Amino acid sequence: MIVVILAALGFEHIGHYVPCALCLLQRWPYYIGIPIGLLAVLSSAMNAPPAVTRTLLLLAGVSMLVGAGMGGYHAGAEWKFWDGPSTCATSVDAITKTAGDLLADINTQHGPSCTDASLRVMGLSFAGWNVITSLALAGIAVFGATRKA
Repeated sequence: MIVVILAALGFEHIGHYVPCALCLLQRWPYYIGIPIGLLAVLSSAMNAPPAVTRTLLLLAGVSMLVGAGMGGYHAGAEWKFWDGPSTCATSVDAITKTAGDLLADINTQHGPSCTDASLRVMGLSFAGWNVITSLALAGIAVFGATRKA
């Protein structure tokens, strides 16, 4: 989960990719799942009762299933299977700092669209890859929660 968030932040800050509002929302299951997953690792390392570790792993898995659902909704909106949100606004990082160009920037700069994929890799957008990644992470969490100690 940490690697996924670091990759998203890398695309944003190093690659100058401006995420849409749905992209930012899809990070929340990771922000919630990471500390829960770390608590699961800590509880296992400290020999806490197995029920505690299993519960934490299941919660992390549920968080990732929510992330997969969010990614599926976003990917479906990008593929025009259904309508995306009526508003999808985030900040734009290319606005000029000088007063003379500010009006021109307001008229020309727009936040990224939630319904147009800015990049596709092997046919999938970031949202599509998030579905696959979230499902894989949920599977790992559920596997860990259900295996015999």
